[in-house]
Amino acid sequence: MGFQRALHESWTVQAVDGEVGAEARPAPVPATVPGCVHTDLLAAGLIPDPYLDDNEDGLAWIGRTAWRYESVFDWSPTGHERTDLVCEGLDTVALIELNGSRVGETANMHRSYRFDVRNLLREGQNRLRITFASPYEYAERLREELGERPGAYAEPYQFIRKMACNFGWDWGPTLVTSGIWRPIGLHAWSGARIADVRPLVTLGDGVARIDVHVRVEKTGSAEVTAAIKGVPGHAVIPEGRSEAVITLEVPEPELWWPRGYGEQALYELEVTAGDDVWRREIGLREVRLRTGDGAFTLAVNGVDVFVRGVNWIPDDCFPTRVDRDRYAARLAQACEAGVNLVRVWGGGMYESEDFYDLCDRLGLLVWQDFPFACAAYPEEDPIGAEVEAESREQVARLSSHPSLVLWCGNNENIEGYADWGWQESLQGRSWGGGFYLETLPRIVAELDPTRPYWPGSPYSGSMDLPPNDPGHGTMHIWDVWNQRDYTVYRDYRPRMAAEFGFQGPAAYATIRRAISDEPLLPDSRGVLHHQKAIDGNLKLAAGLKPHFPVPETFDDWHYLTQVNQARAIQLGVEHFRALWPHCAGSVVWQLNDCWPVTSWSAVDGDGRKKPLFHALRRAYADRLLTVQPRDGGLALVAVNDTARPWRASARAVRHGFDGAALATQDLTLDVPPRTAVTAPLAPSVAEPRDPLTELLAVETGGREAGRALWFFAPDRDLRLPEPRYDTATEPAAEGLRLTVTARTLLRDLAVFPDRLDPDAQVDDQLVTLLPGERAGFLIRTAGLDERALVRAPVLRCVNDVVVR
Repeated sequence: MGFQRALHESWTVQAVDGEVGAEARPAPVPATVPGCVHTDLLAAGLIPDPYLDDNEDGLAWIGRTAWRYESVFDWSPTGHERTDLVCEGLDTVALIELNGSRVGETANMHRSYRFDVRNLLREGQNRLRITFASPYEYAERLREELGERPGAYAEPYQFIRKMACNFGWDWGPTLVTSGIWRPIGLHAWSGARIADVRPLVTLGDGVARIDVHVRVEKTGSAEVTAAIKGVPGHAVIPEGRSEAVITLEVPEPELWWPRGYGEQALYELEVTAGDDVWRREIGLREVRLRTGDGAFTLAVNGVDVFVRGVNWIPDDCFPTRVDRDRYAARLAQACEAGVNLVRVWGGGMYESEDFYDLCDRLGLLVWQDFPFACAAYPEEDPIGAEVEAESREQVARLSSHPSLVLWCGNNENIEGYADWGWQESLQGRSWGGGFYLETLPRIVAELDPTRPYWPGSPYSGSMDLPPNDPGHGTMHIWDVWNQRDYTVYRDYRPRMAAEFGFQGPAAYATIRRAISDEPLLPDSRGVLHHQKAIDGNLKLAAGLKPHFPVPETFDDWHYLTQVNQARAIQLGVEHFRALWPHCAGSVVWQLNDCWPVTSWSAVDGDGRKKPLFHALRRAYADRLLTVQPRDGGLALVAVNDTARPWRASARAVRHGFDGAALATQDLTLDVPPRTAVTAPLAPSVAEPRDPLTELLAVETGGREAGRALWFFAPDRDLRLPEPRYDTATEPAAEGLRLTVTARTLLRDLAVFPDRLDPDAQVDDQLVTLLPGERAGFLIRTAGLDERALVRAPVLRCVNDVVVR
C-alpha cells in the first residue's frame, strides 16, 4: 500500500483570466478541496446562492474565467521508489505545476490522473498549483477546429468531456464549474502497485467462478494473490508484463439478488501485490439481456426481472456536496418507492464509489449510461482519445459492483441522428456513432464481458430500425408531456419504457426557500426562472385542461399540477406493468433534482417527496391491482411481482358518490409468481348509469389488501360533493398522527405539513376515501399549528377545486 497522504488543506483559489465578474476580487480566497469554484466563492461571500431567485443569471462569467488553485505543503522523503501525485478528479481543463515545473495537463472530468513527481518534490516546503482554463473557451475552440455539431441546447457541451448538464438542461441551471472535484494526494510506493482489479463472475453447476483480473504497475516481477471465502489463488507477473488472471471457485455460493428477488449476499475479495492491498465486497451473480423478437428483458441469475425503475440525474450541480449520507437518503427514498433499478443518465457522470456500494447493499440494479446525451459528439482527437481512456478506466473501476447490470452507450443520440434532422447539418462529420457501435462495445467486451452492453436509449437493436420503435428494445415516450394527454400512455406497448415523465412543481417549502416572489404566482419572475422546460408552464396548463377547471390561485395551481403529475405517472406505470412480460420495465423520468425547480422529479431539489412519490410507491407495489381498458370494456389486472403465488378474493363494486353499492362482482385471484393476470369485469360494474356520479372500486381483503379505482369521467365534469370530513390529531412517535374520517367522497386527499413546518414530513398523499372511510397520516414534526393543519391549503382534496 505504501504511504498515502491527502492534499486537501491550505488551498486558495483565484481568478486569473477571462470574464471576471465584479464579485471576484484579485486576491485569492480560501478553497475547499474537494470542491469547486462556485462553492468556494459562495463560502467567501463573493457570490449569492445560485439556487435562489434568478441569481444564476449573474454568474455565467464563472464558466468563462480561468481559475488557479494553489497549496503549500511540507514533504519529507519516505524512501519509496516512486511518489505519485494522484488526482482522482479534475474539472476539467487543467495545467498542473509543482514547484514551478509542469507536471501534466488534463481535459476530462470523467477520469483520474496519476503523475510521478518524486523528482519534483523538495524536502520541506512545496507549492502545488493547478490552473483551470475556462471550460467555455476550451469547448468553443474545439468546436471551431472540429466543426459545429447539432445538439439539444445552444451550448458546447459535446466538445468537452465534462458533465453535460453543467451547461444547463430543461430541469437544471447553467452553472459551469471548475475545480478539484475529487480527492487529491501523494502516493509513495515501491515494488508493485495495484492499478485495477476486475473480478468477473460466472455461475455454473452450483459453483461461482471469479476470474480476478489484476493489473499492476511495478519495477520488476511481482507475485499477486487473491482470496475469497477462504479460497486462495496466486500468480506471478514477470518483468515486462503488467496483468494476471487468478481464478477462484466458490462452491454453493450465496447469490446476490436484486431487491425483491432475494438477499444481497456479499463476499470480501482481497487482492495483494507486494505490500499493496485491494479489498472490496463483491456479489456473486450473473446478468443477461434477452433481446430476441424485439424484447429488452434483464435476467439476473436466470430470473427475468420486471424493471421498476427511475432515472437518476446528478443530485447537485456541485457534486462534492453529495456525500455518502445524501446518496443513502436519496437511494433509500428510491427503495421506499418500490424501485429496483436506477438508470444513471448520460448527461451526468459516473457516480462515486459510495453510490454503487450503496446500490450493492440495497439491491438496486444500476443501468449506467456512458456520459453522452442529446447531441452529436465529435469522434476525432482529442475527444476520441479521451473517450477511450475514460471508458476503459470506468468499466474497470465499476466491474466489481454486482448492482451494475447494464452499460448503455448514450442517451437519445442515435434517435437524434435518425430523427432530429442532424444528418443534413452534419454534412458527413462524425456524430458519435463510432463510439456507440464500435469503441464502447469493444471496451466492454474486452474488460467486462459478463455485463450486457446496449448502444443507446432509445434504440431498437439495429441501425436499420427506427430507434424509438415501441416493438423493439428501449423506448422514450415524450409526446405525452410535450403534446398529448397523459391517457395516451395506454396507446403504447413498449418492450421497455426507458424514459417517460410528467412535470410538477417542487414542495411548497422548497419553493419558498428558493423564491422570494411576492406575491407567489405561477408566472411570477422567480417561479418562471425555476421552470427550465421550453413552454413548461404552458404544458402544465395544457395537461390540466382535460382533467380540471382552470386553477384560480397559486395554491390551487400548485396542488392540481402536483396531482396531475402523480396521476399521469401512476397511469403510465400501471399500464406498463399490466403488459408484462411483453413490456419488461418502466423507468420513470426522474427520481431526483439537482436544485429547487419545477420538474419531472418525484423527490425535489431539497429532498422533499412530491405527491408523485406516493403515487409511484403505490404503482410499484410488489402486488398491484389496476383497472385497465380491454377489448372495449374494463378488466382487472393483478400483477404479482413476488416469488409467492397470490391467491385472494376480490370484489369489484360500482359505487355512487354517496357510497352506495350499485353493482357488485366477486372475483377469485390466482396469480402465479412474477406474472400478471387479467380478469374481465362484468358490464354491470364496468358500465355506469351516470358516469358523472359513479366510480368503480376493486379491492382484496386480508394481508394482501389492495384497491384499484376507476372514475368514468374527468374530474372537471364529475359532480363531486362538497367535501365534508372529521379530523383528529394525537401524539405519535416523532410527531403526530392525523386521522381524517370522510363524511362524503373525498378525491385525492392530501396533507402538506411543510407549509407549516419546513422540516415536517408526511407518510402518504393522494388518498381517495368513500363516505365512512378513514385515513391516517403520520406527520414527522417537532411541532406545528394543529388548527392550520386541518384547513386549506394544508389539507386539500380535489373536491375543493371542482366544487365551486
